[in-house]
Amino acid sequence: MATLTCKSALITGASRGVGASVAEMLAAQGADVVINYRSKAPRAEAVAAKVTALGRRAVLAQADMTNLADLDAMVLATKAAFGKLDLLILNASGGLEKDKPLDYAMQLNMTAQMALVDRALPLMPPGSRIVFVTSHLAHFHGQKPVYDIYEPVAVSKHAGEKALRDRIPALTEQGISIIVVSGDLIEGTITPKLMERAGGRLIEERREQAGSLPSVEDFAAAIVAAAGNEALTSGETIYVGSTEW
Repeated sequence: MATLTCKSALITGASRGVGASVAEMLAAQGADVVINYRSKAPRAEAVAAKVTALGRRAVLAQADMTNLADLDAMVLATKAAFGKLDLLILNASGGLEKDKPLDYAMQLNMTAQMALVDRALPLMPPGSRIVFVTSHLAHFHGQKPVYDIYEPVAVSKHAGEKALRDRIPALTEQGISIIVVSGDLIEGTITPKLMERAGGRLIEERREQAGSLPSVEDFAAAIVAAAGNEALTSGETIYVGSTEW
């Protein structure tokens, strides 16, 4: 039974992996979706086809999250298509890419996130929700150890989460809630693969340590549940996978 009928959602980083699964799952529950992607248009088009096959509207929004003009255009496209935005799923992240500036992780995982929130807020009515997608390594940064290669990402995503949490009082006055969804290493996603390419058997070792790792579908389902569960209080964190290491 659809639970998000007539809701509109913008999902960043939605052309593959977790974001693509979130788009399809939201559509299955009745939501129309904006599918943000940076450069992989054919992948984004395939996700849009799945959304429309479920009877929902899909808008393709090519945007580099670190480009303010791109963010402006994406929000304008959302307004033109739906007139409002009920769910903002902040799924896109990065920082392990090659040939990027030293501050790229912070620009993407903190600065760009807040810039998009600022632009999206005028479209978000009371009852809307922002879901910030993060990793345990970032969420628990400063409390638990982090792989050296992931340190810049963990620092920047932790900063992004804190910046968003700092805005909870003001957003609550507007009737907008924030939920954080934090995950262990996710089977089949690009970030653990990039980390492992740097050496070692990181994924296998973490799987052995935790007993199992969440799948893309597990993580996406938790994000969708967080988006639609009205019983959740703003600021709550949903954990997917083991938090022990």
